[in-house]
Amino acid sequence: MSDELVDVRLALAASAKAESLPTRAQILARIAASLLGSYAFVWGLTSLGIALGVGAGMSYREAQTLLFLLAFLVFLACFCWAFVAARLARVWAVLAFGGALMTVAAWLLSHALV
Repeated sequence: MSDELVDVRLALAASAKAESLPTRAQILARIAASLLGSYAFVWGLTSLGIALGVGAGMSYREAQTLLFLLAFLVFLACFCWAFVAARLARVWAVLAFGGALMTVAAWLLSHALV
């Protein structure tokens, strides 16, 4: 009876381990979220930051340089976060929706400044 119990425990452990491994589709979705979502988020952040900088009195070139330097660090943080976050839907929601929201806000602000 103890041999059967050991076999059952090994089978349960193997099935739990197999269920926790990500599939190819999940890996590709994480890669897409890390690259495309991070790019969209950084695009929105950069455009909004430049618009805010110009609105605050900075020259366009100074605001652009400052935000491009910051964009590299933000992209790296978003890229890494996309792989360690527990839920992929949250990653897409934050990165894609946040990027779109900041881009629209930058567009509205730039038209208000002109």
